Amino acid sequence: MIFAESETVELKSVVVADICKEEIAFANTKGGTLYVGIEDDGTVAGVDNADQATLQINNMVRDSIKPDVTMFVRYETQAVDGKNIIAVTVQKGTDRPYYLGSKGLKPSGVYVRNGTSADPATDTAIRKMIKETDGDSFEAMRSLEQNLTFRAAEAQFAKGNIPYDAVKMQTLGLISPDGIYSNVALLLSDQCPNSIKAATFAGVDQSMFQDRREFTGSLFQQMEDLYAYLSLHNQIRATFEGLYRTDTRDYPEEALREALMNSLVHRDYSFSASTLVSIYDDRIEFVSVGGLPAGITLDDIMLGLSVCRNPTLAAVFYRLQLIEAYGTGMPKIMKAYAGTGMAPRIEVTGNAFKITLPNRNEGRIAADTVPGESKSNEERILDLIAQKGQVARGDVDQLLDVSQTTSSRILKRMAAEGMIYQEGSGKKTRYKKR
Repeated sequence: MIFAESETVELKSVVVADICKEEIAFANTKGGTLYVGIEDDGTVAGVDNADQATLQINNMVRDSIKPDVTMFVRYETQAVDGKNIIAVTVQKGTDRPYYLGSKGLKPSGVYVRNGTSADPATDTAIRKMIKETDGDSFEAMRSLEQNLTFRAAEAQFAKGNIPYDAVKMQTLGLISPDGIYSNVALLLSDQCPNSIKAATFAGVDQSMFQDRREFTGSLFQQMEDLYAYLSLHNQIRATFEGLYRTDTRDYPEEALREALMNSLVHRDYSFSASTLVSIYDDRIEFVSVGGLPAGITLDDIMLGLSVCRNPTLAAVFYRLQLIEAYGTGMPKIMKAYAGTGMAPRIEVTGNAFKITLPNRNEGRIAADTVPGESKSNEERILDLIAQKGQVARGDVDQLLDVSQTTSSRILKRMAAEGMIYQEGSGKKTRYKKR
């Protein structure tokens, strides 16, 4: 028998650690046979103890390669030229990509057969094998990162008095029986690669930037951090009706919560782009990646129909009582604004979903009267301009006893409505009556 290396044949004179790389390459490509006891030039060297060598190889394969590939490996001791050699036949596996457990699902751990050698697979090849094996569902696919920690997730489960162990993780679809983490586990892990970017602007456009934050880590951590940030910007405004005072937050807390949960649970995590949250004086915008699932319209969503893009992730949030039954989010957001004369706006494109929540108090700031005064803020500003010919923003701060942000907002609104006009810029900005 003549031995020569090829795309499906590998020769080794002795048992070495590289044998695992060769078997991974065969299992990830077309399969093949590894002969132990044969020199690179085809010379038969033989092995001293075939049974012991076979056991050693089997232990290496079982302990070093993930997922379990042993069912696709067959060992046979053959006598050639009076010497024993070992033929290790490896079939193409059904759980590709196979990889070295110590290296993980990355090129340094995944190998493919290329001619007569086992070469590291590219990131593209790894993703292709995962997709071919696990299907198109992002959630069901194996995570490329397997070195994960779950401090935030453990804390969240502890709040709900729910155990967070290997059994629970497998039940929830976070880990396979072989101990392989799914992409859902990646999203809930402290190593989650997706983030939320939030920005705050003074006024109703992006011309005056105030603050920028990026929230990273587990989706649970992002959820907590973003809600705290939004709460800081959800101010309480007081209005008076006779002797009685009414406090109203800028945004209904339930609407904020549902919009936040929608952006977390329903976005398309197969894209790396961040979820965007923009806070203006008159609104908050949530923009998440991924349009509506195929066959679903915006009218369907508003009626309460829900086709969840991430059912496994949604099930975890439901188990933790962070969300309720599917399809209740949008109706809740709309209901929170009932009777206010305002309504949230939903916009959808092929690749994005946008929820805009209006500030319930924005309309009141410019029009409400100050207690003890018969004139609105706008009328008082117009009277001051009539007296002085022009005013600066600082004049309005003192006149109305409000913050710089509030006075700027009122002046911009008056200018937009044609009541006044602006001259100059920066510190030289002045406002005059039309």
